[in-house]
Amino acid sequence: MLSHHVLFWLKADTTEEQKIAFRKSLETLKEVETVKDLYIGTPAQIERTVVDTTYTFSLLILFTDLAGHDVYQVHPLHKAFLEEFRMFFEKVVIYDAQ
Repeated sequence: MLSHHVLFWLKADTTEEQKIAFRKSLETLKEVETVKDLYIGTPAQIERTVVDTTYTFSLLILFTDLAGHDVYQVHPLHKAFLEEFRMFFEKVVIYDAQ
């Protein structure tokens, strides 16, 4: 199993409509054949010094293996998402684990 966890900080001037479109586009990524599970979230209202709640969206994708992840990275749906929404990124941090 491989987990691909992406945290997105969107630019401050991103509108609510753009955020809705961003989230809908993230949802299309579950159509990539190698995606086993996908979860989209926003920061939970947990106040602890070790919890970072500054990001806008969290995307967690599970793959069977690294090969599945590699298919995802070059998949047309992933590329289309990046092409359309990259301009909204202030910061992106990715954690991959197996």
